[in-house]
Amino acid sequence: MQGFVDCHCHISAGDFDRDIDEVIENSKKAGLLALLAVAEHAGEFEKIIELSQFPGFIFPCLGVHPVQKVSPERQRGASLQDLDAALPIIQKYKDQLVAIGEVGLDFTPRYVSSDADKEGQRQVLIRQAQLAKELDLPNVHSRSAGRPTIHLLKEQVEKALLHAFDGKPSVAMEGVKAGYFFSIPPSIIRSEQKKQKLVKQLPLENICLETDSPVLGPEKQVRNEPTNISISAEYVSKIKGVSLQMVMEVTTQNALRLFPKLKSALRP
Repeated sequence: MQGFVDCHCHISAGDFDRDIDEVIENSKKAGLLALLAVAEHAGEFEKIIELSQFPGFIFPCLGVHPVQKVSPERQRGASLQDLDAALPIIQKYKDQLVAIGEVGLDFTPRYVSSDADKEGQRQVLIRQAQLAKELDLPNVHSRSAGRPTIHLLKEQVEKALLHAFDGKPSVAMEGVKAGYFFSIPPSIIRSEQKKQKLVKQLPLENICLETDSPVLGPEKQVRNEPTNISISAEYVSKIKGVSLQMVMEVTTQNALRLFPKLKSALRP
């Protein structure tokens, strides 16, 4: 199958409101077969479901991100109350979902100031991991707190995608042993110390591609779009010393293994 799968993007972000049709059309022209649209909070769930009406191209993932916005200036760690607001909507659309996400742990000090905050995030992740298992869906996972995240996921789920992983390659290899996948964004172009080293270590059979649009693009402070998936693929090809065609084929097969609901939509 010829084409890329963007395993993690925020196509419902306000950044795309004014030209969403054009962004989607350009994505198709750039060789994308599918976009997995991930959520951050219950307030955008209906928008993602609406976007997934683009037949066989945008696939919905609903979940509660580990960091929740209180105001434009203030953010905090997710709580069980955030999850309680989200669960009825997830249940309502469970048959349409390809994953539970975006979920995870983010122990960045400005979001968590105590062990209680960390424990709150853990409980939110555990409950969403259990839900993913119950619905036979993988987790689309967030950044930061690499080691505690992989250890927690290993206790809970067999299928997981770790997006924009910023932990040590040695920690990532624990995830590889557990059968997890790691998706690589276009910001790899400016991340020699972390993402390029990570790709060097990871087997191609555990790599997927993502854009995390509208962020994590090739240039800071410039809106990222799904069309930049080719940058991720080119860098993986260069670092692994394999053809771009092979990167396309293997990462797309990896996405189909991880997200089996894509198969019926993408295969004629």
